[in-house]
Amino acid sequence: MQLQIRNLSKTYSNGVVALDKVSLNIPSGMFGLLGPNGAGKSTLMRTLATLQECDSGSVFFGELDVLDDKDEIRRLLGYLPQDFGLYPKVTAYELLDHFAVLKGLSNRTRRREVVDGLLQQTNLFDVRHQRLGGFSGGMRQRFGIAQALLGDPQLIIVDEPTAGLDPEERVRFHNLLSDIGDDKTVLLSTHIVSDVADLCANMAIINKGHVLLSGPTQSLIDAVRDKIWARFVDKKDLASFQQRHAVISSRLLSGRTLIHVYSDSDPGEGFEEAIGELEDVYFATIAGRHRAAAEL
Repeated sequence: MQLQIRNLSKTYSNGVVALDKVSLNIPSGMFGLLGPNGAGKSTLMRTLATLQECDSGSVFFGELDVLDDKDEIRRLLGYLPQDFGLYPKVTAYELLDHFAVLKGLSNRTRRREVVDGLLQQTNLFDVRHQRLGGFSGGMRQRFGIAQALLGDPQLIIVDEPTAGLDPEERVRFHNLLSDIGDDKTVLLSTHIVSDVADLCANMAIINKGHVLLSGPTQSLIDAVRDKIWARFVDKKDLASFQQRHAVISSRLLSGRTLIHVYSDSDPGEGFEEAIGELEDVYFATIAGRHRAAAEL
């Protein structure tokens, strides 16, 4: 089912505009919501998860009104928030079994089958009797996905799931998300560009409460293929290049400063055409250089 968001707005009591008429069409499969910290991603996630009220706008999941039919949408929803607290002295099996009871799985035999299956799916079955306080960050996140999958949800929302994970756990978590994203609508909110590049066929970029760009991930990448130019510069010359060119990013590579410039034509000065990637789409969009949205 498709998730349709129309003109969703939220302003906090301190005057911060978290969402400003956000509109998105989110199809089934993995959808990436990319943006810097403070962009409004978590506010949007909490609103979609029925945990926070908006000021105006509408959200429909298929025919269901997400903002009005909260009890019904919660039956179809799995949610992994950015900050997921666990009881440290309880085992993984005990807590997941408890969550399963809350989800309405009252039959003990069926509940054991579901809990065991989810622990197997998230590669936690061998540590199911270990207390959660001894879990690593990656294990805690995988447990969070296990609880989010209880009840076979059709809409799954995960907020910054790989932040703080080591590379090995990130790969494991990516594989897990990929496995569950085929026949469900999975909304992945993150500030990590590679998470979206690796997982999501469709995506949007949000900043300061506004959707800046949305569309099929590969189409958005293709749109900047011939617009990204790169060269190494001395660090002391960086400010000068930023004044003369639309520098969208700079980073150290083998101790040297590599800059990427957004330009429709060769900017000269020793620049070479680079292969545009999603990171370039992101930086160019956040910098206000790239607006050619490929709408879903």
